[in-house]
Amino acid sequence: MAAISARNLTKTYGDLIAVDGVSLEVHDGEFVGVLGPNGAGKTTLLEMIEGLRRPDGGEVHVLDEPVWPRNAGLRPRIGVQLQASSFFERLTTREQIRTFASLYGVGAGPADEWLERVGLAEKVDTRVEDLSGGQAQRLSIACALVHDPEVVFLDEPTAALDPQARRNLWDLLASINDSGRTVVLTTHYMDEAQALCDRVAVMDRGRILRFETPAVLISELDTPGTLEDVFLSLTGREYRA
Repeated sequence: MAAISARNLTKTYGDLIAVDGVSLEVHDGEFVGVLGPNGAGKTTLLEMIEGLRRPDGGEVHVLDEPVWPRNAGLRPRIGVQLQASSFFERLTTREQIRTFASLYGVGAGPADEWLERVGLAEKVDTRVEDLSGGQAQRLSIACALVHDPEVVFLDEPTAALDPQARRNLWDLLASINDSGRTVVLTTHYMDEAQALCDRVAVMDRGRILRFETPAVLISELDTPGTLEDVFLSLTGREYRA
């Protein structure tokens, strides 16, 4: 079954074509990365699939349900971690996740368990503004998962983290997918996509250039290389994050 089906999605802002006729299908239980430099259209594409932004053209179905017009029935079935974490002010980590949980009718017990799972058990009484960047990202992901969604959307979850914090977060993201959830992640880190994703959509200037497994994309190169070399091969220009 296709967890996500998008057809000919388009979004423009004045003369800028942010997303240009994108189609893709994500299988149930798959970990998919949308890969490309800043400004490629990744976030706009994800927001249209999530139902946060109306497409100018095309259609999206998630879990066999149309996303537009706004489909309230989908909200409990998907989890969304936005590029910029947004928390309620002056709440502790525990208060924060319990508040998110209550919006979905989830009790305090399961909410606290998620803090344990993301490695924040020792930070339950810490105010969110005092968390490190990596801790805040982990809390954001926990809030997106607290209601046990079937499909999870993560928009550059490791942006601005140091290399060790990024790799620690990779383990968490892999475990989320291993638990049976469909995961869609946007990133401009080539190594991240290669390490985590079953398939990657290489995106640039609003278009998806290829949608394949990292191994297949790399195998098509004339010489041994990485996803950065794939990007150069597809676009004719060097990758810039």
